Amino acid sequence: MINIDPRSSQPIYEQIIFQIKENIMKGIMMPGDQLPSIRKLSSMILANPNTISKAYQELERTGVTETIRGKGTFIREDYKIGADDEKMEEIREVLKNIIVEMHYMGLSKEEMNKELEKIYDELEGE
Repeated sequence: MINIDPRSSQPIYEQIIFQIKENIMKGIMMPGDQLPSIRKLSSMILANPNTISKAYQELERTGVTETIRGKGTFIREDYKIGADDEKMEEIREVLKNIIVEMHYMGLSKEEMNKELEKIYDELEGE
């Protein structure tokens, strides 16, 4: 379900957030599904419970999940995908760097678009 790369420069809590969002996009996790408890996920991926808690808090802050006291953390039934301006600007910067790298690998705009479509299709399970 969630695999952490300890060698990655990306913080563990961000890896958790990304993988949960990816699982939702792929249909592996659905609205209403319960996430593992902080303690359980902590033991599954061998991470500090505070790190898991930070990821869960960020998911809740952004409206992906909701925590029901005494029951657990769930994917929101009314979860709507959206982006705020700050996050969109961050994504643009990352994409810009990727496009420059792809350009210097000799890929055309069309080839870049094909790669993007291939990745999107893979995430949708096609």
